[in-house]
Amino acid sequence: MNFPRLKYLALWVWLFFLGCSTDQETKSDVGGTQDIVDVSQNRKSVGDSAVDLLGNSQFLDLHLEIVYVEGLEPNSTTLDNFEIFLKERLNKPGSITMELTEIPSPGQEVYTIADIRELEDNIRTAYNETNVLKVFGLFMDGEYSENTEQGSVLGIAYRNTSFALFAETIREFSGQPLGPSTTVLETTVLNHEFGHLLGLVNAGTPLQSRHQDSEHGRHCTTDDCLMYWTAETGEGLVNMISGGNIPELDAACLADLKANGGK
Repeated sequence: MNFPRLKYLALWVWLFFLGCSTDQETKSDVGGTQDIVDVSQNRKSVGDSAVDLLGNSQFLDLHLEIVYVEGLEPNSTTLDNFEIFLKERLNKPGSITMELTEIPSPGQEVYTIADIRELEDNIRTAYNETNVLKVFGLFMDGEYSENTEQGSVLGIAYRNTSFALFAETIREFSGQPLGPSTTVLETTVLNHEFGHLLGLVNAGTPLQSRHQDSEHGRHCTTDDCLMYWTAETGEGLVNMISGGNIPELDAACLADLKANGGK
């Protein structure tokens, strides 16, 4: 796939209106033109936009702003796999587009959820427009602050249209002996986190049957389903993937998405 790439975010400067609501920001380009942008619709809770992502009652098109730290660009096969996943699940009669942007490393070894949200707020340029729903994704260096000895987090969905992959950690796990390829691991985590944006499991997309693993939050009880909880941790995912196959959504998760407007 040939997606446009931008070398660093030098063209956009984000300014906050003093005394105005944080739901609005001004965006200035190099020519000095300023536009007021409503960011509130893209700063909700995970799953709040599940209906909009799955269906076409309001948004006919989907645009993804993918930002990656220098040296951690997702490969073309990963993006091809992701596009297939989106087209198979979403009812978007218009277009599904992606734009890739490279940024220098923020220079941190560990990131909290607050750090990631602040980074997004500083660099995101794509917010919802008429008929176009926009999603923001980060491919990051460093590691997540909530990693433990039992599990290294590979990705998180943290707003209704925002997700992050710890791409450096993913590459460390894919480089292990007998480990899955970077493409398989990266695709699995990417699809899994987008599944959370789609409201899985029981997080904006209502259950059609009892299959939520409440012990592990918003995940599926089926151990080979894409939405099984181990798909977010490196140790669990390496054991979960067999034969280099990317896990798929099970029948229960698919039924939930279809009932909520998806395919």
